[in-house]
Amino acid sequence: MAWGNYSVVSGFILYGLTDDPELQLILFGVFLVVYFVSVLGNLGLIILIQVSPPLHTPMYFFLSHLACVDFCFTSSVTPNMLINFWQEVKSITFYACAVQLCCFVTFVVSELYLLSIMAYDRYVAICNPLLYVILMPRKLCVQMIASTYVYGFSVGLVQAVSTFQLSFCGSKLVNHFYCDDVPLVALACSDTHVKELLLLIIAGFNTLCSLVIVVISYAFILSAILRIQSAEGRKKAFSTCASHLTSITIFYGTVIFMYLQPKSSHSLHTDKFASVFYVVMIPMLNPLIYSLRNQEVKNALKKVTEKLCLALR
Repeated sequence: MAWGNYSVVSGFILYGLTDDPELQLILFGVFLVVYFVSVLGNLGLIILIQVSPPLHTPMYFFLSHLACVDFCFTSSVTPNMLINFWQEVKSITFYACAVQLCCFVTFVVSELYLLSIMAYDRYVAICNPLLYVILMPRKLCVQMIASTYVYGFSVGLVQAVSTFQLSFCGSKLVNHFYCDDVPLVALACSDTHVKELLLLIIAGFNTLCSLVIVVISYAFILSAILRIQSAEGRKKAFSTCASHLTSITIFYGTVIFMYLQPKSSHSLHTDKFASVFYVVMIPMLNPLIYSLRNQEVKNALKKVTEKLCLALR
């Protein structure tokens, strides 16, 4: 069973991160803790934003969806990776591999544009504070989020279909710990030039397009901050962007490193270990970054904790 008329494999074998049993045990413990913190942090942030009226603003509406995407993003890969640490043969079916690739690309693209939307939101809040409520109504925020998810899924579906219509008639060993485009294309025995070009164009377009929105937004933000007379005012304005800038730097830096390298300098081993940071660590870091560096989130968490303590007495 396969999607195209050319594929003759029913599944793949994932190489994983290492074949050393002792190292696998250590990595299982480390990534289990990281995944637990990631799930707890992202779901906790979503719940906190929902139950705290002071956080019912466009900024935190977008942040709750960023946490949702991070949760789905890491959950599309990490649980299977944890299970595979205990498997001698790390097999995955043809269709499960296709679904994993589709979900992975969907959430990567969604996160790229969510970060750019959040940059635009900060631009409106800082450069047009008096018109913020008018320029960022709830309906517009919902439409932007919905279009991000729809577009992300469309890209994920296109990439998955184009990959799994290739002919896989040789090795089934994927040199990775999840189903990713680059190592899968490396296994194909049919012509992959169209697929490689499509991958480069789509990855380049989405990364650069979303990054342009971020750069333009922050250029206007920086200009507005420099015009603020008081040092305290400049510090307050910049502090509202600090967490977002940190997330942008980490996420875009990793995406550019992984997908926009020249083919001649690509190393599957390097990409594999970079993916650990990309898939496992970033979804854990984002809620920590936004919680530890954001006074409004910390105040809301304090109030919710106090109410829970009173209710339990």
